[in-house]
Amino acid sequence: MLRQAMLRPTVGTSFSRCTSNGMRECRRNMRIMVGVKRVIDYAVKIRVKPDGSGVETNNVKMSMNPFDEIAVEEAVRLKEKKVATEIVAVTVGPTAAQEQLRTALAMGADRAVHIVTDEPTLPLHVAKLFKAVIGQEEPQMVILGKQAIDDDCNQTGQMLAALMEWPQAVFASEISTTDSGELTVKREIDTGMQTLKMQLPAVVTADLRLNEPRYATLPNIMKAKKKKIAKTTPADLGVEITPHLTIKSVADPPTRQAGIKVESIDDLIDKLRNEAKVLA
Repeated sequence: MLRQAMLRPTVGTSFSRCTSNGMRECRRNMRIMVGVKRVIDYAVKIRVKPDGSGVETNNVKMSMNPFDEIAVEEAVRLKEKKVATEIVAVTVGPTAAQEQLRTALAMGADRAVHIVTDEPTLPLHVAKLFKAVIGQEEPQMVILGKQAIDDDCNQTGQMLAALMEWPQAVFASEISTTDSGELTVKREIDTGMQTLKMQLPAVVTADLRLNEPRYATLPNIMKAKKKKIAKTTPADLGVEITPHLTIKSVADPPTRQAGIKVESIDDLIDKLRNEAKVLA
């Protein structure tokens, strides 16, 4: 399945398209922006706060969102293939979020931008902040994780593409570029594999199957510690973070009951019909 995706750039913002005539120049100066989010490590057992207002984050190991790691890895691979020349990692969050930016730098990102805020942010806030950074950095491609494992919203990439009026390719499992200036993305959908082609600039979100992120080497980790991280705030970017959603309560899922063994198919059908009430 092949689908063509083309949209015009945002009015009032200048972004050059990577056409067949200018692909060489585009590759020579291609900048990729990668979004990074600080989340509770995927291996940590989540604990709900006693008051049910959220999950406990104090003294809990925090890491880069796994899908964002995949996005960083893909950007680094594109740079290694000489498709891109520079990678800029961007995050929104508290001061401690610079740890995740350091990880991105150690993996191969060239620069990092930290939008510092202690306020809780929603996907629309992040999309607006990323749009403001795009206006400053002028990347030809934005790669984000398809979703964050803390809220599972799966919205930021789509909202950013809508705000920028850029083509988008979500749940990417393979990314490649052509000499004609097109970005080709393969993605898995309910009916099989779909291939999208679009002109740059564009927004791509990374699926689990896109790649296997590398481990940062010790020398690169030490180098990343010395690199400067550009800092800004939502106010500096002209974005107001106004909450429009309220979390009423958070609770642990109900405890799963132990299973039982039945003696025969008839016993199984009887329990499904009369106890579980899943059979008529």
